[in-house]
Amino acid sequence: MPRIVRRERLVPNIHLLEVEAPEIARKCRPGQFVIVMPDARGERIPLSIADWDRDRGTVVSVFQAVGTTTRKLALLGAGDALAIFAGPLGLPSEVGPFGTVLCAGGCYGIAAIHPLVRALREAGNRVLVLVDVKADYLLYWRDRLEPLADEFIVSSRDGLYGDTEFVGRRVRDILGREKIDRVAAAGCTYFMSSVAEATRPSGVKTVVSLNPVMVDGTGMCGACRVTVGGRTKFACVDGPDFDGHLVDWAELYARRRSYFDDEVRSLCAWEEERFP
Repeated sequence: MPRIVRRERLVPNIHLLEVEAPEIARKCRPGQFVIVMPDARGERIPLSIADWDRDRGTVVSVFQAVGTTTRKLALLGAGDALAIFAGPLGLPSEVGPFGTVLCAGGCYGIAAIHPLVRALREAGNRVLVLVDVKADYLLYWRDRLEPLADEFIVSSRDGLYGDTEFVGRRVRDILGREKIDRVAAAGCTYFMSSVAEATRPSGVKTVVSLNPVMVDGTGMCGACRVTVGGRTKFACVDGPDFDGHLVDWAELYARRRSYFDDEVRSLCAWEEERFP
């Protein structure tokens, strides 16, 4: 069974998970994900691959502890075994000599953009990195991203980085001061849709890494279907990267809320088991 090498809290509610998985580490590419199952009674969830070490044979993901499964993962530590750690899954992100690229990340998406930023720089692009946090104490991996970026920009609600605007305003400001050839965004649905709407008027190609409910991650269950450009796609095999201007965001929001009540009941039941 796959074993955890390291699990640590980066900032409140955001955790790093490093797993010994040599075969996955050898094949990882930017934009891909793994399917993780913490125990035999847990659910399968997708986690973006944030980094890998081919020599050590380890894979890193960063996740937010929200529901039962992610809270279970947050309680594990080095040496613990995972029931499932499968991958790499999904199509790799497109990497090429685009010119100037803006990579935007929010929450767990800050780590998710890391492999893409690195690959884009290696491909000769000028890369701007925009990270969005509610407050300065929630900012992590600056030490990893800033050295890779031609410009590192922080958007936060606490005013410590110049303003208290949401990410859409910062994106529009950047587009207004220089020519951006491509935008990539990773984070929660609201974050990605905000970036896509901010770039829509300019028509700049905007790629988002979608995160719908997913079960098997191989295109068999259909749980991760999304509508892109009027056509049904499956995030696990057709994505997770899609053109943000073509995504049916209203449908995606609705699908992500479908199991909200069930998730709350699951979390409550699990807490009752832990603290009867």
